[in-house]
Amino acid sequence: MTENEAKAALIARQAELAEEDRISGDARAPVTLQQDSVGRLSRMDAMQQQAMAQAQERRRGQERVRITAALARIEEGEWGYCGRCGEEIAPARLSHDPSAAMCVGCANG
Repeated sequence: MTENEAKAALIARQAELAEEDRISGDARAPVTLQQDSVGRLSRMDAMQQQAMAQAQERRRGQERVRITAALARIEEGEWGYCGRCGEEIAPARLSHDPSAAMCVGCANG
């Protein structure tokens, strides 16, 4: 994967994350508890779904941070090199995740 391909993939993923945020907005909203029309189990289910949607939002936020950092590395000419040891990151790893900042050895260790 070239730097241009990686940049395009990262920008496309940013757009996907923005769309996922837009779609899941209602699921993250506070749960309205209407005692007369919703049973206890339904309220619990709604609150659990809200918590799951909020957790997904946090994961998307973390992914956005990684994408932004990867785009900065591309601009600086440092993309594709491990941030810890400085060695090249395996092309297969970068193809799978262009936002990878470390080689497999450093990421595991």
